[in-house]
Amino acid sequence: MLPSSPSPAPTSAFRPPAGFQRVRLTLAWDGAPYAGWQAQPNAPSVQDTLHAACARLGGGAFRAVAAGRTDTGVHAEAMPAHIDLPAAFRVPLPRLARALNAWLPPSVAVLEAAAAAPGFHARFSCLERRYVYRLLVSPQRHPLWQGRALHVPHALDADAMNAAARLLTGTHDFAAFATQEDRQTVRELRRLEVVPGPEVWAIHVHGESFLRHMVRGLVGTLLLAGQGRLDAAGVQAVLTSRERAQAGANVAAGGLYFAGALYPDAPASTTSRSSR
Repeated sequence: MLPSSPSPAPTSAFRPPAGFQRVRLTLAWDGAPYAGWQAQPNAPSVQDTLHAACARLGGGAFRAVAAGRTDTGVHAEAMPAHIDLPAAFRVPLPRLARALNAWLPPSVAVLEAAAAAPGFHARFSCLERRYVYRLLVSPQRHPLWQGRALHVPHALDADAMNAAARLLTGTHDFAAFATQEDRQTVRELRRLEVVPGPEVWAIHVHGESFLRHMVRGLVGTLLLAGQGRLDAAGVQAVLTSRERAQAGANVAAGGLYFAGALYPDAPASTTSRSSR
């Protein structure tokens, strides 16, 4: 059973400091050069890269807060974030995305910038986080998908993978799919679906929150089902075992994308760019 949810924080708790305006951003990045979103002392991060670009425009901004953290090498197609800028920040809001992109490296871009709704917090206001994992199901590798999709050189049974996915969807203890996790391990998995393509397949994973490496462990387990190495009873046994060694291996980070997020003030059609 899930622990009882805390009462939502009042919107006043998420107001920017006095003299600052909160701006809502949507970012995309190639994860290969970065140790994830979160600032780190001895490794490049997307958060630090964005902060450096803001400093070039006048400084005074707080570090941006994103909807979620990403691991080393994980990409983002549509990551919501917020940043608190001084009210007197010299770049007008309609020009902010273009101005930041002028100072960001080619691996990071601000797709949109707009005034945040009162009480908006990119992390704590988020109702659902959405990921997509891409597989290149082809006898031969393709250089344009290197680091963008996991190459699978043999056939996969999509029906078997989706049958396994249905068993994993819902509220469960996902300890078997987490790596070095010290938080409680019960989560609600709202969508887990394999969408085959001519060569590039997409695995969609939606939920409010995820454990460390949970998405990559889920994909590794679905691959076992697609290869005929794990049946329905085996999937259920993995789930109930709560033992990481029983599930599939974590797949490579390069195939994983943060695809979007759901907020109370946004229709679902605007929150995910990877449903294609």
